Amino acid sequence: MRHGKRLFSTVLILTTFAAGTTATAAAPIALHPENPHYFLWRDKPAVLVTSAEHYGAVLNLDFDFNRYLAELQKHGLNLTRTFSGTYVELPHSFGITGNPLSPEPARYITPWARSSTPGINDRGPKFDLTQWDPAYFERLKDFMSAAAQAGVVVEFTLFCTLYEDPLWNASPMYVDNNVNGVGTCPRQEVFKLMHDDLTQVQLAVTRKLVQELHSFDNLIYEVCNEPYVDDCVNLEWQHRIVDAIVEEETQLGSRHLISMNIANQKARVDSPNPHVLVLNFHYAYPPETVAMNQDHNRVIGDNETGFRGKEDFPYRSEGWDFLLAGGALFNHLDWSFTPPHPDGDFTSFDSPGGGGPAIRQQVAVLKRFLEEFDFVRMQPDASLASALPKGFSLQLLAEPGMAYALYLRAREGAPEDGAKRPVEFLLELPAGAYAVEWLDPKSGERSAGEALNHAGGPCRLVTPPFLEDVALALRRHPAASTAPESGSEPGTRRAHTRKNNRG
Repeated sequence: MRHGKRLFSTVLILTTFAAGTTATAAAPIALHPENPHYFLWRDKPAVLVTSAEHYGAVLNLDFDFNRYLAELQKHGLNLTRTFSGTYVELPHSFGITGNPLSPEPARYITPWARSSTPGINDRGPKFDLTQWDPAYFERLKDFMSAAAQAGVVVEFTLFCTLYEDPLWNASPMYVDNNVNGVGTCPRQEVFKLMHDDLTQVQLAVTRKLVQELHSFDNLIYEVCNEPYVDDCVNLEWQHRIVDAIVEEETQLGSRHLISMNIANQKARVDSPNPHVLVLNFHYAYPPETVAMNQDHNRVIGDNETGFRGKEDFPYRSEGWDFLLAGGALFNHLDWSFTPPHPDGDFTSFDSPGGGGPAIRQQVAVLKRFLEEFDFVRMQPDASLASALPKGFSLQLLAEPGMAYALYLRAREGAPEDGAKRPVEFLLELPAGAYAVEWLDPKSGERSAGEALNHAGGPCRLVTPPFLEDVALALRRHPAASTAPESGSEPGTRRAHTRKNNRG
């Protein structure tokens, strides 16, 4: 897609959800027709922001997804990432406490039905890869319906790379776990079009999932999680899965966004698949990958965080940096959600990251901040800021002369002495009258707001004293005078923080 208006007509589909309720669903989430770096969902511009569970909401029968989705909805978060069930983890995998992707064997549900043939290693009866499990699809549709009603988009990940042999040995596609004689190869050959029997199983389950989910508006398909790890997945296989989605949706008369997981941190995407309109990265800090791929006119996402300790600041700053650099999707991986704790109140985990109610509140502050702007009209341009002191970084979205959304942070977090300090820098502004409001990204507290009359050129701004990070909302104020106020230095403003229930 390219910049510029095009007509977008909303198609109303009468959808009968598996739960028995009937609702009117809008056209599926899409790229925004005027700025394809952002989403259009239910006739509104959208960014997708969340702090979400580790992908087992459907495949783990012990996970209460209704309570989980209610927690996301309470904070106004609008995204979750969910694995289809073609991949499963083990209790020891990756040091994750209470891993939702590691259900008890009898509580693991997949698109494929179990056979009557006993399995091995106490993992239940073998799977029949030619038969579907109606209970799985009922649960999947119940989940999708509940998410739709909660205002949550589901990024539905079809497959996942097989990181180690024990994970391949636990897969339904492994030869010992199915009655079809499929999966006799090493794990590095599973997703490479090298074995036609495996490929046909993968294409069939993709088509079946697309058939079952075609009516939901809150859906993005992701081809494969971390396909770049350990040479387990090649690009040709990923494109074949994309083709299967597109072919099936063409027959169904529907069209959902498709995402691909590109790399950890950053990578330049050369010649992206024309059907893949969301490019996802993991641990995308600093957010250099956004600028590297901005010319593709697609959404750039950071859909997994982690491995940076349990403190909130690394993940909060990753989200703010990424979205104010021009990204449109941020998913903090929140380890406080486990099957016994679907409300996300588990805090004594040893998992490789953070999570909990506090970070969800902070991520919600970021989402609300962006939604207060007409961000479709804004572009990332940190070059408008200058003279930033050493040890700080800055991201900026701007509609020059009209609106500026700015995030400034200490690169190393709070200073060792714990003292709050202001920071001074310059921001290039056209002449005009502006409203200035500072925001604490951690608490959501806002300044009282002040008027700024600027004669044009570099404007000296001074933040309120802060520890780790601060945000600025600066908007044109057409009712105010454009002349500098008497008795003040032109273009200089600082406002102190106070509580405001808008945060």
